[in-house]
Amino acid sequence: MNRIGAKLAACLLLGACLQAQDGDGNDAPFRLEVEPSDLTLKVGESASLKATVRNRSGEIVEATVVFFSRSRQNVGVNAAGFVQAYRPGSFEVVALVPKNPDDEPRRAEPIVRVAVPIDIPQPPIATVEFSGLPRRFYAGTEVQLRVALTDEAGFARQDVPVTYSSSDSGVATVNSFGQLRVLQPGTARITARADNVSQQFQVKAIASPARSLELTASAAEARTGDVVRFQAVAKDGQGRVVDDLPVQYLFYGNTHPDIVAPGASAQIAPDGRFVAERSGHYTVVAMAGDLTARRSLGVTHRDVTMDVELVGHGPVRDRHTSDLWVWEGSDGRDYAITGTWGADGHAYIWDVTDPAHMSIVDVVRVDARTVNDVKVSEDGKIAVISREGASNRKNGFVVLDVSNVASGVQILSSFTDQLTGGVHNVFVADQHVYALSAGRRYDIVSIEDPRNPLRVGRFELNEDPGRSIHDVWVHDGIAYSSNWRNGVVAVDVGGGGQGGSPRKPVRLGKYAYPSGWNHAAFPYRSKSTGKFYVFAGDEAFPDTRVGDIEKGGTPPNAAGWIHVIEWDDWNEPKEVARYKVPEAGSHNLWVEDDILYVGYYNGGLRVVDVSGELMGDLYRQGREIAYWKPFDPEGYVANAPFVWGPQPYKGHVFMSDWNSGLWAVKLTPKKKNPRSRSKWKYGEPQ
Repeated sequence: MNRIGAKLAACLLLGACLQAQDGDGNDAPFRLEVEPSDLTLKVGESASLKATVRNRSGEIVEATVVFFSRSRQNVGVNAAGFVQAYRPGSFEVVALVPKNPDDEPRRAEPIVRVAVPIDIPQPPIATVEFSGLPRRFYAGTEVQLRVALTDEAGFARQDVPVTYSSSDSGVATVNSFGQLRVLQPGTARITARADNVSQQFQVKAIASPARSLELTASAAEARTGDVVRFQAVAKDGQGRVVDDLPVQYLFYGNTHPDIVAPGASAQIAPDGRFVAERSGHYTVVAMAGDLTARRSLGVTHRDVTMDVELVGHGPVRDRHTSDLWVWEGSDGRDYAITGTWGADGHAYIWDVTDPAHMSIVDVVRVDARTVNDVKVSEDGKIAVISREGASNRKNGFVVLDVSNVASGVQILSSFTDQLTGGVHNVFVADQHVYALSAGRRYDIVSIEDPRNPLRVGRFELNEDPGRSIHDVWVHDGIAYSSNWRNGVVAVDVGGGGQGGSPRKPVRLGKYAYPSGWNHAAFPYRSKSTGKFYVFAGDEAFPDTRVGDIEKGGTPPNAAGWIHVIEWDDWNEPKEVARYKVPEAGSHNLWVEDDILYVGYYNGGLRVVDVSGELMGDLYRQGREIAYWKPFDPEGYVANAPFVWGPQPYKGHVFMSDWNSGLWAVKLTPKKKNPRSRSKWKYGEPQ
């Protein structure tokens, strides 16, 4: 109780402060005043908050007051009340008097607290820039204009309307969507304006030399989800290719008559890539000026579904279960390790050699509330578990000897140096641990001598003051970190060809998407196409906070999905597809043999076919192989599936469930329905 005044300390000792409170201190025996009571700051500005604690008589009471931000990526505040504005929006900073001043502010139980509104207005637009303009403009064609807006804080903006105009509407017109129509030869100046900033370019239109248009396709028949590439080639009167003539693609089609209200049935990209979500007959049309060409395509239902058979369950019902890892031990038996969340620092070691009869064979307990992450080295001899909420705030990670599980798991060492803020996730690769530090960076720690871990490097996104990191995954000497609004960052730590190593990480590339929910990433090179993808998973709880759920309570409802990033060039990552389950949210994921496994929280385990080139909405394309939900009437929250993480292993899929422990299932061929009707060639089940 250091730094708490005598009056407040006496109140605590007598229990008088522990009466019912409303969370904002309205019934508390003390009043917390913060000046100023609200703030308006520009991006990049800072200010200090001053807190005063008074008793019911209005007298000042000496007490510890700490601050934390409800949105650390957008507005920062230190424990003393120094506020920094990172990004625009309306946010809150919380000031509180903790019962235990040594607790981390966000997790501290408050005696009294108040919320301070922080308003950060959007900065004005600084630049408007056109991109991807064609070399020549041909009369009779259309061009979709692309405009990028940047504000004075350097942020890309998509929330400001852009208006367009043409200096000569007889030569070219442009509508409110940025679609430029070139009408006849001549010159016109096109202007784009956002707020009070504008940019121009000049159209010098010439007559089109094209006299014919030919359309080819990479296939005449396909399944739903298959990408078919259409290519239109324009030629002049002498048969020479006109390679810069703008071409627009559209399609029309007929789905099977038994498909009632099919909704969106397919999509085609500006470069001619086509993918169908529904089976049927489709015709793709290419248009270039007054020239058209068309080609038909037959699409059948993908039909990849399988049944899921429950094999075994290792129940954990008195606390939440976190992550898992399954491996083969040196004795040839199969083992799994699972963590626990919001409890008292347990990690369980299971024998899963017979998945139908899984059993706990050892228990490790460390000083922590949460063992969030568990990883095992490539040789199966070392395990590393993360720690959060240690009683002495020395969190870090713990190194375990799992080389001989039958003789007992041994704690070899712990590493806490500069990791006191809580280690949420870790990864083990090539005798190094990649450990998150206070949600800001990852430290790289050598465990070549597992009894004496040694930090050798670290990586942090220093260019963003509101940076935050959630996870890191290492594959073939490249670390892929998930950084919420900063997206996925690829770093050479020995395999990227840029001279990187654990001692000298070298950044390779970065991809971020608008929602800012990037929570996990899994790198994967497609077996069927050779394309390199990163599957980036979201995490979001727009309706509930996970930490608010108690035993027997109402389960939370997650949101978010899997973003598929094609990343064959570090400088040009492209988001090409998504897998999104309605009314559920993603968590951890795994990809193996062209199959994606996702722990989809309240959506259960999801298994998805990711073979071939990927484009569009994988869920709507019928690529889902199977899904399964672990219902447990005796679970921490009864019958509330909340799958945390999956791992395919030796013909089974193991998964950890937040409310019920460890499960094992296997995929089996789909049983035929004897009552099903024969299908039309391009039909699909209803």
